[in-house]
Amino acid sequence: MEKYTQFRDRSTGISPFIPHKTPTSTTSQILHAFIFAFRLPLFLFYSAVYFLLLTHLPLPVFARKLLLWGLLGIPGIWWVDLQLDGVKRGSLSQQPPSRVPHPGSVIAAQFTSPVDAVYLAAIFDPVFTVSYPGTTKVRQVSLLSAILLALGPVLLHAPHTSAGHNPHKLVSLRRVVEQNRHRAVVVFPECSTTNGKGILPFSPSLLSAPLDAPIFPVSMRYTPQDITTPVPGAYFSFLWNLLSRPTHLIRVRIAEAVTNRDIAGSSTDSSMAPSPGENNSDDDDDYFGAGEEKPTPDQYRVLDRVGEALARLGRNKRVGLTLKDKAAFIEAWSKSGKR
Repeated sequence: MEKYTQFRDRSTGISPFIPHKTPTSTTSQILHAFIFAFRLPLFLFYSAVYFLLLTHLPLPVFARKLLLWGLLGIPGIWWVDLQLDGVKRGSLSQQPPSRVPHPGSVIAAQFTSPVDAVYLAAIFDPVFTVSYPGTTKVRQVSLLSAILLALGPVLLHAPHTSAGHNPHKLVSLRRVVEQNRHRAVVVFPECSTTNGKGILPFSPSLLSAPLDAPIFPVSMRYTPQDITTPVPGAYFSFLWNLLSRPTHLIRVRIAEAVTNRDIAGSSTDSSMAPSPGENNSDDDDDYFGAGEEKPTPDQYRVLDRVGEALARLGRNKRVGLTLKDKAAFIEAWSKSGKR
């Protein structure tokens, strides 16, 4: 891996794009092949029934969550180590509902695997969004799209839109929250997946959340770590790593929420006030690129607080590598035949 040293963060030495590989013996590989052969048809059938049929039915929330836990159970994700930052073990039930993500709040999640979206949907039943570098706008997507995003290509720019034409429905995070008051909203501010070893620079999309909306940093780490998907298009290797092992462990940590008002101060007393890059026109709010302004250093402080919280929860570091570095890494990785 020495030839990929240019894709290591200079200050930390972390390489967040190289896939994890778990060493296995010949005997264990044979066992894993049998487990994979048994689980794959069941997993594909269950996934097809859920995403092609059941997801379109008006099922109650508890039924959707139960079905998603079934989807997690097939690959052996039986145990989740959930903990609130700063809360003693065994006292989670004593915490108020406001201490965890709830309707009207925003979940700023570390992005490493397609399992991220499934787990968040099974616990919080949220709305998912896609963030892009350099814009406070987001795109609301389905659970399936959020899953595929973890295996999709690196998006260096938001989809092109022009005045009066917005096919990708890029809107502010504020609007998504207001239109889905009965649900939480998930944001993946890194915009693309990593191997879980570092936190990439954030999109400014979190800055367009309502001033009073709680933003919960949520870190998810996996054991084994080889179900992370830093390299796009690795569908088979992901399914093999997911389905061939007897069990997987998810370690989930949730930090205390922050709000944009923490930085903006109390001078703006309405959560409906325009967020960075917006104006008072609802029409203009619908179109990316109209009146978009670069956030101020003070506004970026909320991103720093969320980034530091995710790094602390995941026991890793923030890195300076960007999506351009990841795109260059993917090109080098593909040419080397490692894929």
